[in-house]
Amino acid sequence: MLDLNSLRREFHERFSGTPRIFRAPGRVNLIGEHTDYNDGFVLPIAIDRACYVLAQSRADRTLRIHSKQFNETMEFALDAPRGPEHTWSDYVRGVAWALAEAGCPPTGADLLIASEVPLGSGLSSSAAIEVATAFALLGVASHTLERKPIALACQRAENEFVGMRCGIMDQLTACFGREGHALLIDCRSLDIAPVPFDESRVRAVVANTMVKHALAASEYNARRRECEDAAARFGVRALRDVSWQNIASVAAAWPENVRARARHVTTENTRVSAAADALRRGDFNEMGRLMAASHKSLDEDYQVTCDELNAMVALAGELPGCFGARMTGGGFGGCTVNLVNVSDADSFASALAVSYERATGLRPEIFICRSAPAASELWT
Repeated sequence: MLDLNSLRREFHERFSGTPRIFRAPGRVNLIGEHTDYNDGFVLPIAIDRACYVLAQSRADRTLRIHSKQFNETMEFALDAPRGPEHTWSDYVRGVAWALAEAGCPPTGADLLIASEVPLGSGLSSSAAIEVATAFALLGVASHTLERKPIALACQRAENEFVGMRCGIMDQLTACFGREGHALLIDCRSLDIAPVPFDESRVRAVVANTMVKHALAASEYNARRRECEDAAARFGVRALRDVSWQNIASVAAAWPENVRARARHVTTENTRVSAAADALRRGDFNEMGRLMAASHKSLDEDYQVTCDELNAMVALAGELPGCFGARMTGGGFGGCTVNLVNVSDADSFASALAVSYERATGLRPEIFICRSAPAASELWT
């Protein structure tokens, strides 16, 4: 955890005053990849890596923001014309805009942003920043907004202001995370069901490949268009409305890329439901089998893996205590998630780091994660 006292001192040196502190967790998705923007099902956990926003209100209509990760301060007028700067500040300014659109216009504020969630890793650093910022701006402006509308405002900021057509999973996980549980999320209805994640028996170990290929953003949006094409061809609102058994024969005449994307999404939704049942039973062998099937589908049908992700997954499967491994996040680099016996977690992490570096020449970051609570203000 970041040193909050040190952050308070830095805030006072930069802005004067005594800030309020807000946090929002990152997340790792156990299974259910690229299903959220298809109105489907996902099974993430909020993790004990978070973004912190220290905030105080201002008398004027100015946002003054300092990012510790980028070591940069930026200043904007809240009433300035809407438009992205194509920098990290777009996530903050986009949230301010989306909250105003939701009927909760921010006041001017000084913000210090510090995050433990690595950028570009597939652990939802963007949603952690968005949700922590939203809680901070709402808090210092004395606005009250329910958690689902906060998540939707943050998603809108990323979709319409930043220009990344993400689904709702990341923002909902940051807003509703629960210790000792995964979250089974219906990304259409926004229904959220906590699913026990028995950390007395297993850990989620996240392994960062330390690569992020440049085509990630453009290919993400392309995959979304291909899924929309598939749904339109079958005459449904989204791919969550059909099973692969429903469309397999019809899809035989579709372009190969559209057919493959549909096959991944429809079979992945089935795997999510089965995975939630497996966690409820404490059947981690079955959970691991489903994770392996998910990764294979993401590699062959959705084509969002890369050599480094595939190497990390293969190496993990050779180590004692590993029930299952798969890529997590948008793909083309970033992280894998590994379900590991709790007694083997430390040795697994050490061995995976050594074997991956030997295979690729890259030194990975390995996180043994715990589930974490939802976004909140810290009263310390």
